Amino acid sequence: MTEESVAAAVAAELRLLDPAVRGSRALVAALLDPEFTEVGSSGRRHTYADTVASLPDHPGGPGDDAVYEPSGLTGVLLAPGLVQLSYETLLAGQRARRTSLWRWDDGTGSWRMYYHQGTPVPPGIP
Repeated sequence: MTEESVAAAVAAELRLLDPAVRGSRALVAALLDPEFTEVGSSGRRHTYADTVASLPDHPGGPGDDAVYEPSGLTGVLLAPGLVQLSYETLLAGQRARRTSLWRWDDGTGSWRMYYHQGTPVPPGIP
């Protein structure tokens, strides 16, 4: 179950990076936990409602030439129904280190992102 849980969370994370998914409020809402929060690279805290409403207008969405390029994506099952993912992205030449927590939702029978944090990596930092 561990490998299956991590693989399912990875697949869902990659869907959230897909421009077509990012452009659909309905698809984003289905992938985010209703209690979702994010600490963005600006330090600002975003809620589920904020994210569902604004994600289609963020970089990496449909019509944007910039596309998220993930690398080094790894995951671990922290507890039954809770997966942590860590990876880096490259978007328009800017690197970021990212961490997400995915929680199993019995009601929908799916993994949903519960928490996300993205931290910019300044140039010259390995």
